[in-house]
Amino acid sequence: MTDIEIQKSIKLEKITEIAHKINLSDEQIEIYGKYKAKIGNEFLNKVIKNDDGKLILVTAMNPTPLGEGKTTVSIAIADALNKLNKKTILTLREPSLGPVFGMKGGATGGGKSQVAPMEDINLHFTGDMHAITSANNLLSAMIDNHIYFGNKLDIKKVVWKRCMDVNDRQLRSIETGLSGESKIKIRKDGFDITAASEIMAILCLAEDEKDLKIRLGNIIVGFNSKEEPIYAKDLKAEGAMLVLLKDAINPNLVQTLEHTPCIMHGGPFANIAHGCNSVRATRTALKLADYVVTEAGFGSDLGAEKFLDIKTRKSGITPNVVVCVATIKAIKYHGGALKDNIFDENNQALEEGMKNLFKHVYNLKNVFGLNTIVAINRFNTDTDAEIQLVVEKLKQNKIESSIVEGWGKGSEGAIDIAEKIIKITEKYTKFNYAYDDNDSVKEKIKKVATKIYGAQDVKYSQKALESIHKIETLGKSKFPVCIAKTQYSFTDDPKNIKEVEMFDLHVKDVILKNGAEFIVVIAGSIMTMPGLPKNPAAENINLNENGETVGIF
Repeated sequence: MTDIEIQKSIKLEKITEIAHKINLSDEQIEIYGKYKAKIGNEFLNKVIKNDDGKLILVTAMNPTPLGEGKTTVSIAIADALNKLNKKTILTLREPSLGPVFGMKGGATGGGKSQVAPMEDINLHFTGDMHAITSANNLLSAMIDNHIYFGNKLDIKKVVWKRCMDVNDRQLRSIETGLSGESKIKIRKDGFDITAASEIMAILCLAEDEKDLKIRLGNIIVGFNSKEEPIYAKDLKAEGAMLVLLKDAINPNLVQTLEHTPCIMHGGPFANIAHGCNSVRATRTALKLADYVVTEAGFGSDLGAEKFLDIKTRKSGITPNVVVCVATIKAIKYHGGALKDNIFDENNQALEEGMKNLFKHVYNLKNVFGLNTIVAINRFNTDTDAEIQLVVEKLKQNKIESSIVEGWGKGSEGAIDIAEKIIKITEKYTKFNYAYDDNDSVKEKIKKVATKIYGAQDVKYSQKALESIHKIETLGKSKFPVCIAKTQYSFTDDPKNIKEVEMFDLHVKDVILKNGAEFIVVIAGSIMTMPGLPKNPAAENINLNENGETVGIF
């Protein structure tokens, strides 16, 4: 059975029943059909004094192109904790339409560990993505409108791009203003995918509507002839953007196939942004549950590092335990077997690829000081000998692990790791950031590069050095850094998938995201508007004769 067929075979509970499980009344949610709701705007203020539950962060080793099943593992763990009678809430990011119609497919888990209703969630859901897209493009329209009517702000360089929630490489670089009207200025422009919009990052970091409005107003849209920044608030755009986002800021409530409550909200990129669900979603869950399971995008070198150095720094929300997901396929991949199409008869690639996993665990335990467990996400293609080798290697290095079979067994496949997590959350942690607020921009970049990636040094382009100088001149160097690089390697080279030593991180540019309050560091080739693959998933998505969606996986 496909994922969507599995989901359709299970009767979901009404969303009001899911809300009641976490002490939300009918009046405290806004219902979107039978199985979706938003948690009301005023609710968080009422529970803010509640004690926080335990937070479980799910991350991974460097992934293969199709990912390692972090979401499936997160769902399985949350379901297993509830099965053990622990009041648990799952908190996840919202899917983007880009991957849904592209290569990776949907983002609601798989097999018996899914979030529902997957069809709605993977498509339009409650309209958050559309609201963010609209707010982003309203700002673009107001910029060009201001220029059209005389340009009193002396805008000479526009740095704000339009966005849309579909992969479309043709729109990466375009020219606008080609209508031929006398006062319209032709200029180069481009589109980002909505998940890469700064407004997405802002929404996910904003504490409330007041904070959201301030951040929206602080977006830098361009520079004048004196190279001084021009802000969205200079265009008086923040109020209208806030109105477009007034519902989108409220977290969404859905359920797993085993009826565990899931708060799903926000979906920023894990390279150009911080790759975590919203602060409001995580904080709300922590006030309502004893255990909260959340995830961060890509491997721990990107998603978890940004969760800890950006989201934790901004919100004070710190994990009690980190789960690092690993698969036999990814370990082999980083040992070179899949790259060179070698049959790994003697497990040479498997043993070589363990270096990648060990580095991720080392960072989580020794750089950040967090209690960590490895979840071996088992696939049908894995042999007992391969699984046993990984378990033994982890044991030899005093790393706790558990085999997870959530895809095929649901909560039953994650009972062991859930029981271990409960014990681990009681252990003492001494959390550390990878760098300090007062470090210079270059010091922050170097500390992440050397401590987390294992680089020996950082090399800067002239453009990057000039950008850093401008950020320091603006007095914004205290912001955390958000390094955008490939997810497939610790280096900035996606082809260098083996663990390496003595490499340099190459920084091409540095971009201030003043509204999100972080500094994006571009290392390697990063696309903020992905393209579709040769055979996109969209080719297989359709309605059947009964009017049901098929083909989403």
